[in-house]
Amino acid sequence: MIKRCAVLLTFLFAAPAAALATVPDWLKAAAAETLPKYPEETIAVILLDEQVTTVKSADQIETTYRRAVRILRPQGKERYGTVAVSFSSDNRLTYLKAWCIPATGDSYEMKEKDAVETSAFKEELYSDVRFKLIAIPAAGPGSVVGYEYTQKNRPYFLQDEWRFQERIPVRLSRFVLRLPSSWEYSAKWANYAAAEPVSQNKDAVTWEARDVPAIEKEPDMPPFRAIVARMGVQFFAPSAEGKAAGATWRSVAARDAQLVGERWTPTPPIQAKVQELAAGKATILEKVRVLAEFAQRDIRYVAIEVGIGGFQPHLADEVFSHRYGDCKDKATLLRSMLKVIGVDSNYVLVHTERGVVQPDFPTSLTFNHVILAIRLPAEVDDPTLRATLSPEKLGRLLIFDPTNRYVPFGQIPEYEQDNYGLLLTSDSGELLHLPLAAPVVNRLMRTAKLTLKPDGTLVGQVDEMRQGAPAAIERERLLEMQPADRPKLFNSFLGGFLGNYSITRATIGNLEDYDSFLVLHYEFVAPSYAKTAGNLLIVRPRVFGEKSVGVGAKPRKYPVDLDMSTLQTDLFEIELPPGYEADEVPKPALSEFDFGKYTSETKVENGVLRYKRSYEIRNVTVPLDKLANLQSFDRSITADERASAVLRRVSQ
Repeated sequence: MIKRCAVLLTFLFAAPAAALATVPDWLKAAAAETLPKYPEETIAVILLDEQVTTVKSADQIETTYRRAVRILRPQGKERYGTVAVSFSSDNRLTYLKAWCIPATGDSYEMKEKDAVETSAFKEELYSDVRFKLIAIPAAGPGSVVGYEYTQKNRPYFLQDEWRFQERIPVRLSRFVLRLPSSWEYSAKWANYAAAEPVSQNKDAVTWEARDVPAIEKEPDMPPFRAIVARMGVQFFAPSAEGKAAGATWRSVAARDAQLVGERWTPTPPIQAKVQELAAGKATILEKVRVLAEFAQRDIRYVAIEVGIGGFQPHLADEVFSHRYGDCKDKATLLRSMLKVIGVDSNYVLVHTERGVVQPDFPTSLTFNHVILAIRLPAEVDDPTLRATLSPEKLGRLLIFDPTNRYVPFGQIPEYEQDNYGLLLTSDSGELLHLPLAAPVVNRLMRTAKLTLKPDGTLVGQVDEMRQGAPAAIERERLLEMQPADRPKLFNSFLGGFLGNYSITRATIGNLEDYDSFLVLHYEFVAPSYAKTAGNLLIVRPRVFGEKSVGVGAKPRKYPVDLDMSTLQTDLFEIELPPGYEADEVPKPALSEFDFGKYTSETKVENGVLRYKRSYEIRNVTVPLDKLANLQSFDRSITADERASAVLRRVSQ
């Protein structure tokens, strides 16, 4: 159902031999246009981006793409001097050409025979998607590069998306839709004011967007697809019911549900395995948990995505037999197993980046991942089930992701929280707002007992306890490393705060006990941590750990994404050297807004410098109208983290 893949295009190849070109008129016209003045750092400008989608029938769509780019800086060649076109058995590439109009000299032309073909999929056993790549010669500053290609596609959804904003300015973007006679369409817009077509007749409908600004990189900005300007279009064949109603989430869900069918139907081997796993489990919740963890951790994430396999799950029995599958396969197997114990469940389509799915932009093309909504029996009432919803008419649902093996049962990964998912039912569906965990669920508690020497050396031990998202993220990092490499994580962390140090001992507890706190213990020596000045020692009570967001004081165009709700605490107890007392300690910090709260306190009692702080994030997205509050919040944290205590020697 959902094609979820990580594409990594890393390739080394010689530039093809280029031939003298007959440059097409559309590229000449784009190259001749006078451009406005752009910021000095602009590396390139898209002069023309054109997509012509021709719907020939419900089974065939032909699309032609054209693009012209003026390279302004050397970095522009690195990013825009190569053409990369994907294709597959269901999305055939029928034409490909590229050109370069250099700043000086003759123009060049490259054809499909000049391309290098490659496959570059990660985390997949097999996919028939491949790429053709052309490195365009002479694509240096001042040159204009262009390319054109045509694909014939057998669609699974009668939808398309026009994305007309990039990380560089776009001078002109055009989308042309050609439909068979009597077909209809509906258009939805995201992150851009809805616009009428610039032309419309019986042969084609054309939209244009001019002088679209670049998406500039900002700290902690939302994902690119969540903010990019785009239009989604749905095509409708004529029907007996008359005029098409347009795309809705219910209609999107109905089409996606058809791809699933009854592929989750339990078979005798699945039934036998369920009986084995559920044996001895006294409650229905215990049975659900053991089946969920089987799908989550005993079924490897491997995808075989050929043709419709990129969208339609494999049969549950195939997934069970092979013991591997992608997200939709793992969800299908778990749904099948739950059915054996009488528990119903439904697929939920999501995107793994928050904000990409938008309530007023219904389209199947938005999703890249499948999880499950488990219908909890009325008698199940367990406070550890954090990821629950109660939509009207559906009862209480537990949202569960069988793909992420590091997240405990009852929770969902932080990137799915405060996100949207499309629940598929047998006849329609519903868009759900997935729950955001309370801060206390995502804990990081750090305590340190340290001793400061007269020469400024700091020595001691630290204990960290993590649960929820901080534990899942760190577990994934640790478990995907070789055991011998795991100490590097301690070094990379301490190295960011201590200029000179050595770790004398480090241990990890509960690494594969996913329901327990992840416990990190480390001991270290840091020479010259405190700075000496005559009879003074200057020491930073916040030894390590950074909470400041780093949004800066500059105006922003986009909201701030804070990743996760969380409650994190630090307690550093530093035993002072004999003969020293506190001359000055940092003032307490307090900053609180609706999205979060930060407090700290520094005291000296009985020869111990005691620093404690609390950092709480309640909302993960801070809108632009709250930016000033976030900047104030951040300044308070930064000032506190940089503050120092002054110790004075009072005796020899």
